[in-house]
Amino acid sequence: MDSLLRDFTAAQSTRQPYRVPTVEELRAAEAGFGALLDRRPNDLADLGFSVDGDTLAVQEPGTERAWGLYAIDRSAPPSLVVEVPHASSDLRTDRLGLALFRQVPGAVLVVGGAHRRREDPAHETRSVFHVVTTLLARRGLPQVQLHGFGDATLTSADVVLSAGAAEAGDAARRAADRLTADGFRVCRAWAEPCRGLAGTTNVQSQAAGRTPFLHVELSRTVRENRRADVVRALVEADLRKP
Repeated sequence: MDSLLRDFTAAQSTRQPYRVPTVEELRAAEAGFGALLDRRPNDLADLGFSVDGDTLAVQEPGTERAWGLYAIDRSAPPSLVVEVPHASSDLRTDRLGLALFRQVPGAVLVVGGAHRRREDPAHETRSVFHVVTTLLARRGLPQVQLHGFGDATLTSADVVLSAGAAEAGDAARRAADRLTADGFRVCRAWAEPCRGLAGTTNVQSQAAGRTPFLHVELSRTVRENRRADVVRALVEADLRKP
């Protein structure tokens, strides 16, 4: 999985082919991923996905159907959605997402398939990424979405936590407390201004409804040097709980 994700992210660029899915393709993706999640036969191959059993679906490489990578941990019932919308531009969020996915039994990993300048799934509802995460939210799975910011953007914080457009719940507060206890400077967007890093226009948070959604922004230094500490804090916060 490490090399697969590394190659997947490395292939993303501002010049890569990309096409917005049609309405029919988005409907097929929703049905296909629902079937994959339920371990039923699915038609994801017709959408250009390479499907490995009932645990992994990866987009067709080198084509305009750059629609993402999706992995399911089958060691426990589905429990938490780990989302990485900008793997190639928010550097190292793919590594952090994979590490968190591996630490949470029953996690589902969702990684955007194109460079942010080709598709921004955190702000685009016409994407397979959004269709899949919305499907999982309707099934009651809490979501954590990983982003990155430059160190100079907010020098007073290492981490910004919010619920995006939703209301922050206990899971967000537990995560903030755990990260603070581990020595991170945390900006809590529900209680203080965080210089435009609160994700209030994030479409996954808007679609989550009452399902818990945690928007995590990490400085460049943290993404480079303290990924393991972030993962440990988020695991200890147990985002699977409300």
